Amino acid sequence: MSVKAFTNKEAASANITIIAEGDKGNQAIHDLVVAYRANRRTGSANSKTRGEVRGTKKKMYRQKGTGNARHGAKTAPIFVGGGVVFGPKPRDYSKKVNKKTRKLAFQRALGARITEGAVSSVASFAVADGKTKSFVKELSALSSATRVLVIGKQFDDQTYLAGRNVQWALLQTAAEVNVEQILHHDQIILVEDSYETLAQRSAS
Repeated sequence: MSVKAFTNKEAASANITIIAEGDKGNQAIHDLVVAYRANRRTGSANSKTRGEVRGTKKKMYRQKGTGNARHGAKTAPIFVGGGVVFGPKPRDYSKKVNKKTRKLAFQRALGARITEGAVSSVASFAVADGKTKSFVKELSALSSATRVLVIGKQFDDQTYLAGRNVQWALLQTAAEVNVEQILHHDQIILVEDSYETLAQRSAS
């Protein structure tokens, strides 16, 4: 299995639209990555106010004559075990990014990685026996990078099985790979059957 560099020329031959020069698309990448991370937040943090904490609402001591400050219930925020003022409540952190911005970010991210020489291609990639040892051997022969992303049109079950425990490698289909994954990995290997899908996703 031989690997070859995937350049801007090869991208043009495969009808993959990329943005390789200038600053166009940088803001789109930022907006999309921020949205990815925001959408992963559960938004389940919750604190109780003074009206929600468990405890008596009885006044601690009489209003006057004790020499102490005026206080009501022990559930007040200034006391240990009391409520929380302006604490977190369950909320939705998700952000929406329109299709035009997503496509622009994809074109820019892929173009930047191709320009810096981080993308290569192979005719096919599969591990027939489903063994992790075989997967590591095959991938190590293609790249020595610390983090490797392999993009194909589809992978068979045996290949997924072989690669699922390899933390420094990720198998992803061309239809599902996202901008964050493209930017995160040191080396990207494109299987030739992924070209058509990538071309469709990047088409203007």
